[in-house]
Amino acid sequence: MIGFIGLGIMGSRMAGRLLAHGHALIVHNRSQEKAEPLLNQGARWAASPKEVAEHADIVFTMLANPKAVETVAIGENGFLDHLAEGSLWVDMSTVDPSFSRRMAQEAGKRNVRFLDAPVAGSKIPAEKGELVFHVGGKAEDLEEVRPLLECMGRAVHHQGEVGSGTAMKIVINLMLAQSMAAFAEAVTLGEALGFDKAHVVDTLLGGATAAPFLRGKRDKIVNGDFEPEFPLEHMQKDLQLVAQTAFEQNVALPLANAGKELYALAKQKGYREQDFSAIYQFLKDR
Repeated sequence: MIGFIGLGIMGSRMAGRLLAHGHALIVHNRSQEKAEPLLNQGARWAASPKEVAEHADIVFTMLANPKAVETVAIGENGFLDHLAEGSLWVDMSTVDPSFSRRMAQEAGKRNVRFLDAPVAGSKIPAEKGELVFHVGGKAEDLEEVRPLLECMGRAVHHQGEVGSGTAMKIVINLMLAQSMAAFAEAVTLGEALGFDKAHVVDTLLGGATAAPFLRGKRDKIVNGDFEPEFPLEHMQKDLQLVAQTAFEQNVALPLANAGKELYALAKQKGYREQDFSAIYQFLKDR
């Protein structure tokens, strides 16, 4: 049986893809309410991470931050002490490389195998099974779990040793955050110069300077509907992980740190649960 812990915007849809492909699933989430749609589809509920481990030989985690991952893994009623030797833990959360390596060490102490496999994509790709996995860890462990990842995604890339999947993911999210902020600033300036918002957005998207993913944010900005696909508070968290990792590597990232504080201000001003494209609205409302 497959265990799945973390049923937020992404995790619930990813777990749903596994169920849709006929896999038996035991799930846990901090609040059972978010699990109800999956339980109605045949998933089994676990009252704790420990209970997941008692029934699963592969455990997926998809959680908001390193603290949440550590809590369900090695905290009170954590799953790691209760997995059978030789079991496989696949952490799909966006964390930092140092944390992934530390969790791999914790797993290794218990003879549990570990992969870091964060995903590129948001709510809609998760629903459609179009995520992209960036995986760190042993190639043979990846091959064992690849069919399950392919239920949830359209591509699986082995980046190298443990921590390398996480490393690539935070590089990607750095570009996402900065591209979104630059686009938002450009639209805000265009409006201040007298252009219609939709005209500015479409002109930028029709040119060579806009990142391709921004086309998917067009309607959010034009219509002012920032229903979360990837919450702003998670992007700010990811930029904090970028800054922490850059410090560990003795790399200066002045723009990343400025972006981190921009998203932090937006979070403080009430945009935390909105899509990260709401950084436009924050700049507009200043």
